[in-house]
Amino acid sequence: MQTGVAHGGDATASGRLRARQLLHDARRLLTRRVVHLIGFVVFTYLFLKVIPGLEKALESLKGVSAAWIVGAMAVETLSQSGYVVSWRGILDPDDLLGAEGRGRHLAARVAWAQLGGGMIVPGGTLGSMGIGAWMLQRLGMPMGRVGERQFTLMFLNTAIDGLAVMFFGLGLATGVFEGGNNLLLTLLPAVVVACGLSLALVVARSTERLVPKIRGRNARLARAVSSLALAVENTKKMLRSRGSTKIVVGAVAYLGFDMLVLQGAFLAIDAHPVPTFAVVSMGYLIGGLGGSIPLPANLGAVTGMAAMLIAFGVDHSDAIAAVVLYQAIGFLVPLLGGGIAYVFLRGQLGAASVSSPTAQPRT
Repeated sequence: MQTGVAHGGDATASGRLRARQLLHDARRLLTRRVVHLIGFVVFTYLFLKVIPGLEKALESLKGVSAAWIVGAMAVETLSQSGYVVSWRGILDPDDLLGAEGRGRHLAARVAWAQLGGGMIVPGGTLGSMGIGAWMLQRLGMPMGRVGERQFTLMFLNTAIDGLAVMFFGLGLATGVFEGGNNLLLTLLPAVVVACGLSLALVVARSTERLVPKIRGRNARLARAVSSLALAVENTKKMLRSRGSTKIVVGAVAYLGFDMLVLQGAFLAIDAHPVPTFAVVSMGYLIGGLGGSIPLPANLGAVTGMAAMLIAFGVDHSDAIAAVVLYQAIGFLVPLLGGGIAYVFLRGQLGAASVSSPTAQPRT
């Protein structure tokens, strides 16, 4: 009988094919990210050089020290590492990616490659959901499970962003934090976010009653409500699980250290005065939503953050220079981390394919 051997050979060939496809996707996405980084640097330089009144911003960027850049990259690495911790805890809690002789570091390397492929919204996962899904599917995880867990991760990060808006917004509005007393910029966003999170919880709790009513009118909306309810339920289960503390700490570190890089950028350009961390956080969280707008060189996030900071009274040249510097670090660190992860993935998956026994037909 040759059937069992043939099936074993098919499985081995399928594993090799998935590994090759994974590496091909990772290489293509990282290459595209390099092009984006180059485009960002060139476009930003020309923008600051040509637009009148931005000469100060360009001069401030030229004065940034190499020591600060190294330090900022270290802080940003802590931020990205926090994301990797959360990603592993939610996407692969049982270390299924380490099965079949792939090695226990495979999940972390896939997460870094996902980061290197690019994010759209700072502090979120919207841009890289598809990248992570491709990679996990290539490695044999069912697509339905991948999508469900990716959405849970996105919901967790979004909820933490929302809680941060409420925390800093209310703090600024009540005078606990210094830097802003405009209720439209502080209290209003906090209230809107609180209402949004509350509405999400209410909708998720009522999904069994709402979905049948909505499905006949708008099937897409019904699927969105079902996905939201599933993400809320999965997040609750995750928070009750044994490893939840590490996952939440990772998500908070991902956001907090990233905002800290933006705060440090004002020190690097020698801004006077340096805005408070609460103001920087609100500019980051609210203005960063502009990153979802598909503009070249990620100008949506740059202009959104800079505009919010300027609205809080930050000097326009300082705001633009700091956000540009932050954005450059945010491009560079995931790209380097993703590139290093790709090198390890190539050796790890290639070695696994080579070492897999090749079935020989019986005679």
